[in-house]
Amino acid sequence: MISVYSLQDFLGLIWCAFGIYWAAQAGRGSKSASTEPNRFRFLRLTILATTFILLLAPSLGFESLNERFVSVNFIVRGVGVALTFAGIALAFSARRHLGSNWSDKVELKVDHQLIRSGPYTYFRHPIYSGVLLGVAGTALAVGMVRGIAAFLLLFCSYVFKARKEERVLAAKFGDGFRQYQRSAGFLFPRFGGPAT
Repeated sequence: MISVYSLQDFLGLIWCAFGIYWAAQAGRGSKSASTEPNRFRFLRLTILATTFILLLAPSLGFESLNERFVSVNFIVRGVGVALTFAGIALAFSARRHLGSNWSDKVELKVDHQLIRSGPYTYFRHPIYSGVLLGVAGTALAVGMVRGIAAFLLLFCSYVFKARKEERVLAAKFGDGFRQYQRSAGFLFPRFGGPAT
């Protein structure tokens, strides 16, 4: 059976490739019409880096974080790896559907559009949902307590950012965005149309 550390290395390479692609695409969006201060972006990048250090570092000085929360077996690891790839695929698909509207900051682009196609039919924030699913999968595959800490840290960061984005979108699109909120889930998918 593959060791936990070899699996961490493999998943680390997958996440590294994802990050390189994501960074390479960052400059391809439309011009910004409004943006947030850079200090918020720096804070989020620090949280993201901390997330992946917790998730993928070979070891940390805090032994309690290195303890296992799930037993080591092929099925658990396989499910974790599958969830990692599913999450990354969801994030890629969502990024493609956003097109030139995408930004790593909370901002509006020139001629910003409210996207409701692809994953955005069911989720309002499918990029965050995909990355969180991938992180949860990696945490499960590695099986250490620090994976849970990584997931919770990133989850809190994404919820805060997504709520901030929704305030900006509601101000821009008004009733159109509020109708969209009723038809698509926040981070979990909503199927079957508007909630009653």
